[in-house]
Amino acid sequence: MTVLAHQTDTLTRDALAVLQPGFEGTTAPAWLLRRVGEGLTAVGLFGRNITSPEQLAALTAQLRAERDDVLVAIDEEGGDVTRLEVRGGSSFPGNLALGAVDDTGLTRDVARELGRRLAECGVNLNWAPSADVNSNPDNPVIGVRSFGADTHLAARHTAAYVEGLQAAGVAACTKHFPGHGDTSVDSHHALPRIDVDLDTLQARELVPFRAAIAAGTKAVMSAHILVPALDPTRPATLSPQILTGLLRKELGYEGLIVTDGMEMNAIAGTYGIERGSVLAIAAGADAICVGGGLADEATVLRLRDALVAAVREGTLPEERLADAAARVRELAAWTRRARPDARPEGSRASGIGLTAARRALAVTGAPRPLSAPYVATLTPVANIAVGDETPWGVAEELAALVPATASGRYPQGSTAKHVLAAAGDRTVVAVVRDAHRHAWMAEAVDALVAARPDTVVVEMGLPRAEPRGALHIATHGASRVCGRAAAEVIAGV
Repeated sequence: MTVLAHQTDTLTRDALAVLQPGFEGTTAPAWLLRRVGEGLTAVGLFGRNITSPEQLAALTAQLRAERDDVLVAIDEEGGDVTRLEVRGGSSFPGNLALGAVDDTGLTRDVARELGRRLAECGVNLNWAPSADVNSNPDNPVIGVRSFGADTHLAARHTAAYVEGLQAAGVAACTKHFPGHGDTSVDSHHALPRIDVDLDTLQARELVPFRAAIAAGTKAVMSAHILVPALDPTRPATLSPQILTGLLRKELGYEGLIVTDGMEMNAIAGTYGIERGSVLAIAAGADAICVGGGLADEATVLRLRDALVAAVREGTLPEERLADAAARVRELAAWTRRARPDARPEGSRASGIGLTAARRALAVTGAPRPLSAPYVATLTPVANIAVGDETPWGVAEELAALVPATASGRYPQGSTAKHVLAAAGDRTVVAVVRDAHRHAWMAEAVDALVAARPDTVVVEMGLPRAEPRGALHIATHGASRVCGRAAAEVIAGV
């Protein structure tokens, strides 16, 4: 092999190594297996790739037949954001519920059990936890994905989550650096901007990330947000000042830096994914996450070739690409060496999700038996991170406890009149999600409570409004176990 051919082969393998692409289907396509054999070191999985734990285990085994240290990544936060249980809802409450309980031992155990289930299926990198301090209650994309609005609470639970997940042999990827909690724009759609000073950033946004680094997080995910106090021109994912200057040098972080999805409009709509990927690696990122929307071989080849071309043109230093690829391979090697802790004995592990969800409930009012309730679920449009394919609410769980339960779902624009017409003389159980962010929803609940003072209100999002109704239950999340815990209170069991 000539020197030029060897250099080209090395560049190509390094360019493939820094990509974390997705794909369509529940088995690995031939093109993906071929690229894994050529140097692709990581693959991202989404809800569309998963039907059952058994199927997922078979899929990851397929990938490891090509490369035994391949990183298999997933966005499994538990709670509202689940891929492992996308069709039925998560067996674990999310971050806000864990923050509401504020028991770091519980958070660590929940993360360990979630990690154990991922590891059993062959997943070894989890794009979680969210370390964002949800300081803006109108945040459309973080909300219940945060441990809360208190900086130090978020920090201690972020650290506990990292420790628990990695005790199961699954690498944690703490996100969204330098902090996505104070935004009012969803970066899936546009570029959010955080206008706070450096002192605020140091005292609020960065504290949970410092805690995650101290806890040994193996990866950190960058945010597609503009923070003028740190870099007035480029979003964090593309900023040398933020990724190299702040994260690497000031915070002393040595692990893998992963980008958020590059096809999100905050990047793709402004820079394009090819240029954005080159700028991200040049800025200090080590891995390019892509595949939530673009999930084909052509995308992988476009990004690979853009990185190789940037090195040849001198816009991306060859040593920077080589360093990024080396960090990816180092994490892959860690996952092979990781020795998971033993599974806790007894029901502590198997039932820990429901136990945590029960402890997270905030109940106002006195429950009374309902013989034939009508569950009205007021459904906002789901953000992309959560997705609209995962069921949520209390209707199914309540019907399992009170067989005479009837129910209906009400989209944006629905009113109390629609609900009351369907409910008849049944007691209404109004189920909402972030009612404080949706005027139509808040108005419907107010009108229902005014017309029927015995109305039960269940808030499954961020509980900001004053408790209303004869019984008010805040679940701090919309996972399946949160719905089950609320249904038990309503049913009086």
